[in-house]
Amino acid sequence: MDKVTSADGTAIAYDRLGDGPAVVLVCGGSVDRLSNAPLAALLAEKYTVYNYDRRGRGDSGDAEVYEMEREFEDLDAIFAVAGGSAHLYGTSSGAVLALLATAAGRPVNRLALWEPPFILEGTRERPPANTADIYRDFVAKGRRDQAAEYFMAEVVGLPPEFVEMAKASPWWPAQEAIAHTLAYDATVMGDYSVPTETVAAVAVQTQVLTGGASDEWMRLGNEAVVKSLSDGSHRTLPGQQHNVDAAVLAPALKEFFA
Repeated sequence: MDKVTSADGTAIAYDRLGDGPAVVLVCGGSVDRLSNAPLAALLAEKYTVYNYDRRGRGDSGDAEVYEMEREFEDLDAIFAVAGGSAHLYGTSSGAVLALLATAAGRPVNRLALWEPPFILEGTRERPPANTADIYRDFVAKGRRDQAAEYFMAEVVGLPPEFVEMAKASPWWPAQEAIAHTLAYDATVMGDYSVPTETVAAVAVQTQVLTGGASDEWMRLGNEAVVKSLSDGSHRTLPGQQHNVDAAVLAPALKEFFA
């Protein structure tokens, strides 16, 4: 692990693996860089992989007030370490962050997105517009457990029995520890609709990947993203759901980045 300093002085931790063209990995909500570690190890067979902790998670620092632009600057710092530009991969809400950062002009060579969770009107209920405030309120009251539970049950839509099992699991304290970052991802997602004009501003070759066993609303939202891209493609990985198997995903990314 190493650290780089972002523009606002926040320390951003990252792992560097492998040798070859640079690839930067962006994690999604309620996780840190360890969630991408299996993928990083497989991509490192062909690439130099930079797997970093987004601010507020793992070994990275944080700022008192969250602004999405600071996350763009965190990526700038990682790109600088990587040699000035890199391929970029993001998963879930991290895919949306990667998409928005690329649209804002970050030095991305190729962009790969795993299931950005945009919700088209009428396909499923969208989270409330004040979701970020709901998370912040829970955390301010010292109820990180409720913030994590709200994310799983109300935003992701996991069944009650799974949520109860999660709360009794050994990894639940880690969920509570980064519960404050749930508001960050809610800010990134906005109202969960596809920001078509922003997506159209992405000027690099982009591939959106979807699991063949994922819900239809996810597939429809992902296809809508591709329609708004100037140079986009869609690929389905058979049998995969949102929690994708790195051994299945890595070959697809290697092919695209090559």
